[in-house]
Amino acid sequence: MNILVIEDHPSELKLANHVLTAAGHQVNGLEAADTALETIYQNRPDLIVLDMQLPGMDSLDLVRSLKSDPSTAQIIIVAVTSFPETYPKAKAIKAGCDAYIVKPLSTRTLPNDLDVILHAQGSRPNPQ
Repeated sequence: MNILVIEDHPSELKLANHVLTAAGHQVNGLEAADTALETIYQNRPDLIVLDMQLPGMDSLDLVRSLKSDPSTAQIIIVAVTSFPETYPKAKAIKAGCDAYIVKPLSTRTLPNDLDVILHAQGSRPNPQ
């Protein structure tokens, strides 16, 4: 599966990349939402793991933009935050996120958590 992780903390980005790559996924990582659109349109990920607290473009604006475009609307977006009181689940889901995970990310369960989310969404990876 082709996964894009957008996370501004280099250690969290490295951790997610390592864990998901070890689980057999193709992983790309970015540290800002404002540079994500070009990468998303070029690489067409199956799933986006998106930190809700990013510099630059608001993460929820990025979600709304992707979900309003028919060419990217089917990409599964998982909101990730370490501040659930700042970005409540309902706000993320209303913006178009398909699921919500609270940090810290678990190195033991992250690949399975994402597989469960994909299964619940009825998603199949895009053919490459």
